[in-house]
Amino acid sequence: MIEIREFLAEDKKFQAILKRAETCDSQIRDNTEAILKEVHDQGDAALVTFSAKFDKVELTPEQFRVSEQELESAQDNVDQDFLTAIALARVNIRRFHEYQRRSGYVHDDGDGVLLSKRVLPLKRVGVCVPAGSAPLFSSLLMNVIPAQIAGVEEIYVVTPPRKDGTVDPHILTAAKLLGVTAVFRVGGAHAVGALAYGTNTIPKVDKVVGPGGPYVNMAKRLVFGTCGIDSLAGPSEIVVIADKSAPARYVAADLMSQLEHGSGFESGVVFTDSRDMAAAIKIEVERQAANLSRKDAIEKSLKNFGAIFICKDLSEAVWGSNQIAPEHLEIICENGDDLLADVQNAGAVFMGAYSSEPIGDYFAGTNHVLPTAGAARFSSSLSVYDFVKDISVIRYSSQRLARTGRHILHMAEIEGLTAHANAVKVRMDDLGRS
Repeated sequence: MIEIREFLAEDKKFQAILKRAETCDSQIRDNTEAILKEVHDQGDAALVTFSAKFDKVELTPEQFRVSEQELESAQDNVDQDFLTAIALARVNIRRFHEYQRRSGYVHDDGDGVLLSKRVLPLKRVGVCVPAGSAPLFSSLLMNVIPAQIAGVEEIYVVTPPRKDGTVDPHILTAAKLLGVTAVFRVGGAHAVGALAYGTNTIPKVDKVVGPGGPYVNMAKRLVFGTCGIDSLAGPSEIVVIADKSAPARYVAADLMSQLEHGSGFESGVVFTDSRDMAAAIKIEVERQAANLSRKDAIEKSLKNFGAIFICKDLSEAVWGSNQIAPEHLEIICENGDDLLADVQNAGAVFMGAYSSEPIGDYFAGTNHVLPTAGAARFSSSLSVYDFVKDISVIRYSSQRLARTGRHILHMAEIEGLTAHANAVKVRMDDLGRS
């Protein structure tokens, strides 16, 4: 089910993992462009068509918005343990993200010159919440709470309906708890288009966030520029660095926790300096997988992009992980903190035997919307910063312009931008006369 391999940078399995990001499928792109064009041109009528085609649900535009009564009654269809769990998770997520609040600043540069930044929240945000293979209410929490802390006024949730036209009560309960502006029973690429362009029913937003499958990702890619997006999230991935002290059953369980989503592009990698540990993990993977409901999906991902690599030492293990730049990195080693100092590329790092990755997915408070497919080399987790913008404000003075204007003129002239130069020169001329 999972291979044990000697770690080499040129190893074909390692190289396949590095290159595993889904390519830009031309058929998906063409189909998504057609969907978006129809939503752009026909608005709600297109949403009716695509709801029937993709979700197999006949809806009128008046039925897109989930009623207040449905939101109120949703919690009657979930258990008390769920209500307790999301209430506690909400507190943890909010507490962690409160530290990310940004404020502007004013710099007094002398001569009456003031340079400043104003930090403003986005006004409207749309949040995609998948519900096809599972109701991802946790994604709703992770996207909505930072937006609320940032000060976003209007938050609209889109999520696909079930076959009977209803929305999963766990998603509605979370939405009601958070007090989002509205929930719409629309999903897929057409929901992204509705948020980006606006329809008579669904408002046009400033930014679309939240995960989805290939069509949602492609739609986000194509509407970028019309509105903002958070990221292009790919299939889940995890790297575990384990030494001889790691409990093999923990490593195996965590490895498979990210492989059950079913695309076949999920990746699970272990780096270890212990042959005995490698063998023990392999045994545990096979034993535990037999009892998991999504065994077939896990086996598919392990075959394609899973491996246990035996390294000469743990420094080599960290080097290998940095090349992958994983969404999730677990370090289960006796001297884990020493290794952490050398980690350069990872979406989130889970330290020690009891920091299992799902704790971050649901409860610890850190955000589970993380860069994938190597994007941790240059990007970060979703945060409050994703829901604000800043505006620079320049207050220049005649004294400063008289002193520095010749430098500005010279720079504009070198670039051949005579109108730029002239805008400064007319002021310099007046200052010279005065």
